[in-house]
Amino acid sequence: MKGIAVHLLTFMLSLCAFPAWSTDYTRYAHPLVGTDFTGNTYPGAQLPFGMVQLSPDNLIGGWDRIAGYFYPDTTITGFSHTHLDGTGAGDMYDISFMPVTLPCKSDWHSEGERLPLGIYSTFSHEEESATPGYYHVRLADYDIDVTLTATPRCGIQRYVFPENGKERVVILNLDRTMNWDRTTDSELQRVDSVNFRGYRYSDGWARGQRVYFATRFSQPPFKVEIDTIPKGDGGKGIVARFHFSNAPGHRELTVTTALSGTSIYGATKNLESEAPQDDFATYLQLARTEWKLHLGVIQTSAKADEKIPSRMSEEEYDENARKFYTALYHSMLAPTIYSDIDGNYLGPDGRIHHTDGTHYSTFSLWDTFRAAHPLLTLTNPDRVADMVNSLIDFGIQNGRLPVWNMWASETDMMIGYHAVPVIVDAILKGFSGIDAAKALDICVQTARKRDYRSIGTYMDMGYVPTGTDDMGGNDDWSMSRTLEYAYDDWCIAQLAGYLGEEGTAREFAARSKNYENLFNTETGFLEPRNADGTFIKGFSPVAYGPHVCESNAWMYQWSVQHDVKGLCRLMGGKKKMAEKLDEFFTFTEEDASQRPLFSTGMIGQYAHGNEPSHHVAYLYNYVGQPSKCQHYVATICRELYKDTPAGLCGNEDCGQTSAWFVMSAMGFYPVNPIGGIYEIGTPLFPRLDLHLENGNTFSILAPNVDHSHYYVKGIRLNGQPYPYSHISDSIIQQGGILEFEMSDVPCGAWY
Repeated sequence: MKGIAVHLLTFMLSLCAFPAWSTDYTRYAHPLVGTDFTGNTYPGAQLPFGMVQLSPDNLIGGWDRIAGYFYPDTTITGFSHTHLDGTGAGDMYDISFMPVTLPCKSDWHSEGERLPLGIYSTFSHEEESATPGYYHVRLADYDIDVTLTATPRCGIQRYVFPENGKERVVILNLDRTMNWDRTTDSELQRVDSVNFRGYRYSDGWARGQRVYFATRFSQPPFKVEIDTIPKGDGGKGIVARFHFSNAPGHRELTVTTALSGTSIYGATKNLESEAPQDDFATYLQLARTEWKLHLGVIQTSAKADEKIPSRMSEEEYDENARKFYTALYHSMLAPTIYSDIDGNYLGPDGRIHHTDGTHYSTFSLWDTFRAAHPLLTLTNPDRVADMVNSLIDFGIQNGRLPVWNMWASETDMMIGYHAVPVIVDAILKGFSGIDAAKALDICVQTARKRDYRSIGTYMDMGYVPTGTDDMGGNDDWSMSRTLEYAYDDWCIAQLAGYLGEEGTAREFAARSKNYENLFNTETGFLEPRNADGTFIKGFSPVAYGPHVCESNAWMYQWSVQHDVKGLCRLMGGKKKMAEKLDEFFTFTEEDASQRPLFSTGMIGQYAHGNEPSHHVAYLYNYVGQPSKCQHYVATICRELYKDTPAGLCGNEDCGQTSAWFVMSAMGFYPVNPIGGIYEIGTPLFPRLDLHLENGNTFSILAPNVDHSHYYVKGIRLNGQPYPYSHISDSIIQQGGILEFEMSDVPCGAWY
């Protein structure tokens, strides 16, 4: 037991930065939220930002099952070690195990043609449960209890077989695929009586993905059968069946698997370092402890003070707490650890690199730059520098910053180059351990890459014209790309100015004004523009067309987060902008049935189910009408988030949808995601304490808030009237008390 004792000591020392919270907020977090409707989340076991996401799969493809699991389904076909959290494209599902007793159920034709399920079992949600770091289900057709937990790089499964005399088999399927994923090659090696290792290579959304693994069984199989399925270019798919004794006393089997992106050796070292013993209970306790500490960074209460009566009922608090801590949990699933325990990782250049910290992957940047990464600077600041350095290093190795990367692969999903705001925000907030000059170099290199997605044309013309054909599909997304590029340019200008690079700062500040080139003074809208300078004919701001990314022009009208005042001037001033905001939140087109699948969580033209709209409610602060901001934020928090499997109104998108809720529930939100200025909205709890890495605590009090008292009448900071509609990160970092006086009627501006 010496090995596990050392591991336990090392693990617990790594948690010393966290105080010992008295309340266990994991009881409020429910991983099954988002597994129904459009959330596309998975319910399985993972540690914060863990490389392993060990979760059940239904193995039926399609939009609803992108995360591998869909709550309405009644079958499980295996438990795989990699998943994506709430994305719009399906991949991963690597290294899948399935315990059965013989004969097993399979959905195959008699001649052997594989149907979608293959070997499976039915299950019931009444015999299923999930909490952070833990998942349990009973496979009804075999009466097998399956329980899952994880370390950062290992998945630990415990199977309890029935005492029915049937032969016990565990199937390892390295050939199983669904959605975009396709096996190209795999390998399985036997090391000794209980240790096996190998790899699975695949192509899909992650191109050329390599997942190496090392597995240890707590009992030796008495027989191993291997089927080999030929693949193109000499590769093969492997399905292995491990047969175990059904003698008395052998009911429980622990399967421990480590992953690596570098090599079998890397996976083996990860296994030896993180899970050296077959001790499921210990690893489960470690997982629960780590989640308790991470979720306890933000503490909430139904009362602002024990001496002050609260208007909020315990029932309302419990519901809000379930939504809040589930969202906080989801905000800590990605980005994911990608380096081995020794610091090695595979780069996009196909070479092994080393970091003295932790290298991260799975950056859904078009989504997460908006609120998820700003939130991490508050809740997980110890990881921020490593995440930023991961983006910089990926950019250097790849020749440009990532757009949407995972497992050493650039997927090029979505638009912009939004690694830039994540990098710049961290530097401007003073995070140490980041080479700001190197960061500026790769940001500028990316922004001047003329042959990538019309950046050259954008630089020459001041906008991306319609009809560009370099997106790899039928859509040019020209209007959206112009706006996203302009924002990233502004971020680069801020970093250059911070470093004293005045020439670069002027260049990119000028580029950041390119959004103005899309403003049509005749219609008052930002619109797609042709190469000859004309605006497209027949423009309709409600239409979903090829020029706007996953949105319409109404939604992208507000994507000028860096220059809201400039946009306001273009629109004719505060009064005109306020009228436009009112129309945005109230206008519904005649035939809403034609909306695409990503337009969900709709309030007028506002789509909370997709990211471009996320900041818009807070723009009411800029026109002096904060009560409308409070109304819509409270409506979204209370109506578009639920503590049920169908509780998310759109894709989770690697934490962005949940980060919006966490930030908004605290009472503020980053309209401009860099620079540390948060617009004030409306708090959800009578008391919320944010425990900061520097030892300070920032408390948000709203003694009389409840479901009807969400309007802000006044604000005090540390006992003094607070005359601003925003609050800075620097104020928050100092600690203190921000107290809201709430009302059930609109109160106008307090500032």
